[in-house]
Amino acid sequence: MRILSVHNRYQIRGGEDESRQAEENLLREMGHEVTVYEEHNDRIAKMNQLQVASRTIWSQEAYQIIQRRLKEQPQDIVHVQNFFPLISPSVYYAAKAQGVPVVQTLRNYRLLCPNALFFRDGQVCEDCLGKFLPLPGVIHGCYRESRVASVAVASMLTVHRTLRTWTKMVDVYIALTEFARQKFIQGGLPAEKIVVKSNFVHPDPKPGEGKGGYALYVGRLSVEKGLNTLLAAWKQLPMRLPLKIIGDGPLAGKLAADTQDMPHIEWLGRKSMSEVYELLGEAKFLIFPSNWYETFGRVAVEAFAKGTPVVASDIGAIAELVEDKRTGLKFIPADSADLAKKVTWLWENPQELNRMRQEVRREYEIKYTARQNYHKLMEIYDLVRNL
Repeated sequence: MRILSVHNRYQIRGGEDESRQAEENLLREMGHEVTVYEEHNDRIAKMNQLQVASRTIWSQEAYQIIQRRLKEQPQDIVHVQNFFPLISPSVYYAAKAQGVPVVQTLRNYRLLCPNALFFRDGQVCEDCLGKFLPLPGVIHGCYRESRVASVAVASMLTVHRTLRTWTKMVDVYIALTEFARQKFIQGGLPAEKIVVKSNFVHPDPKPGEGKGGYALYVGRLSVEKGLNTLLAAWKQLPMRLPLKIIGDGPLAGKLAADTQDMPHIEWLGRKSMSEVYELLGEAKFLIFPSNWYETFGRVAVEAFAKGTPVVASDIGAIAELVEDKRTGLKFIPADSADLAKKVTWLWENPQELNRMRQEVRREYEIKYTARQNYHKLMEIYDLVRNL
């Protein structure tokens, strides 16, 4: 099978990029021909605001590139991973003009929310959910804290709702969890076109032993990721439990300041994937304190693969991944006292922790290996080719 993978990369690589690349590599390993059309946000620095806004709504350049590629090298599927902002939904039209089916993976909430997070002023916000014109996102400057930039995103969403792009030009959407699928249905996407296929971890990193004697956080250092909740919880613990933090982001300065007198919290900055896996495998448990809905929670599944339980916020997609007292524990979102309570219980119950280690590894083997994921992806591709 020949697949054209389309994606717009950001300046900073994240979970979206890792998951997309893993999928492309898996397809190649299984003998499929995968070519890539990629744009990078570095180009934005060479454009003015009007040019960026125009491309966000419709990129004639991307349309022509896809048209030319499909004529020169016919494809069976165009799989769009991310079109925002420089590629635009014009790629759907280019694919359809050549009679090639389109699959779109929904890696964030951009089709429903200008900032793609459903998160504003430190809390979940659904003000634009289901609105034909996402005016609240413009008023609050939700995209890049700029009303001008938010107008461009809102215009893209409204124009393509008017054209019925989301309902007519995409054959199948892939949501990463059932929670995310339901949100997109609430937002107006056709339920019959949305299937659920999770991310996966490949190659298998093999389980660790969990003998490091520390808890671990891996992720962006930002408000929506719950870093403030994590730090507040650690100040309330009755014991000095070591915590290692991997990642970088806008709250890095606050993290450094808040932990000056807390030597049992170690900020490691960014680490390679192999280093993350090593630390994950030896951690007692992973803390996933996110305050927003997420669409998946890749690091939680990486923890499962390493045999490490997860203490997670009971919110959004991550609440779907973690089963309370089987693969980890859940706590009330943004409630540092409840997080401290759950961490203390898990630390003081090593037998339960060891039982959970067995369960999370089993969860990975049942749901999140490359084999299961590949079979599901082939079912989706076969479905759209037979429409």
